[in-house]
Amino acid sequence: MSTTPDVPTRRAAGTPLEAELEAHRRALTGYCYRMLGSSFEAEDAVQETMVRAWRRVDGLQERAALRSWLYRIATNVCLDLLQGAKRRARPVDMGPSSEPDGSLLGQPLADSAFVSPVPDARLDPAEAADRRDTVRLAFVAALQHLPPRQRAVLVLREVLHWRAAEVAALLETSVPSVNSALQRARATLDALDLTTDTTAERPDGEAEQRLLARYVDAFERYDVDELVTLLREDVEFCMPPFRLWLRGPRHVAAWLVGPGIGCSGSRVRTTMANGRPAFGAYRPAGPRVWRPFSLTVLETDGERITAIHNNLDVRLFPHFGLPEQLEED
Repeated sequence: MSTTPDVPTRRAAGTPLEAELEAHRRALTGYCYRMLGSSFEAEDAVQETMVRAWRRVDGLQERAALRSWLYRIATNVCLDLLQGAKRRARPVDMGPSSEPDGSLLGQPLADSAFVSPVPDARLDPAEAADRRDTVRLAFVAALQHLPPRQRAVLVLREVLHWRAAEVAALLETSVPSVNSALQRARATLDALDLTTDTTAERPDGEAEQRLLARYVDAFERYDVDELVTLLREDVEFCMPPFRLWLRGPRHVAAWLVGPGIGCSGSRVRTTMANGRPAFGAYRPAGPRVWRPFSLTVLETDGERITAIHNNLDVRLFPHFGLPEQLEED
């Protein structure tokens, strides 16, 4: 799909409008992802935003207002998509943890039931640093508890640091209404034991990458004894689109040597998702051939792995720029 409709290129101060619009694509993707909880839907929403922008560009009064104008369009696109939509969540939000018994796996749920990971490569580079905690899966899942307009207010004010007057103009409401919506949104997140504060100390990126390398090495060798030494005692292990999730190294180990034994012999390609280390896992599919199985996102505290999100939707592999299969000469 092309990024813009086939219309003549317009210029401002020597810069093609197309380039100006595209300069906002990654930031808009992060905004729409937080609003919608799905990287696929976020990209569709941004594409629709770009199409609408091209169609209406003659109505843009001031080029300096381009950013606000684009975010207004993107917000309206997201609000339209969220009408009647059910709340996306993580398996850990859907009920208590289970025993590592494959018979309890149950039927897969619809993709729309879960928050899906987003590739760091599709986000504004700043997202992986200053705002990376606001794209973590737990935070995005928490945002889904908010009514759509409150969600927009909180993201614009707390994450993107827009002024209340700017948000009021975008939503065509008053500053007191924006402040009231923000207060209610904060109260909801507080009740969920989450915070919008992104200034707290975070795990060192290099330490996370070393931990990822150790995990990948143990996983490819299928050394479960070594692998569980990297897990925190309260580690969470889930496999969307299934509701089942496990807690603790003992249960993770029991799963890996039991129902999950088919992962033995897998190969891995590393990536980044939601500002966190991640990898695509490829299971053996024949002699010297491995096919996609799970896009896994790791949460860490810098020293141990605190959560393992195994997303079994193989459509994520091309979305993350990962190969369709691996072959060995």
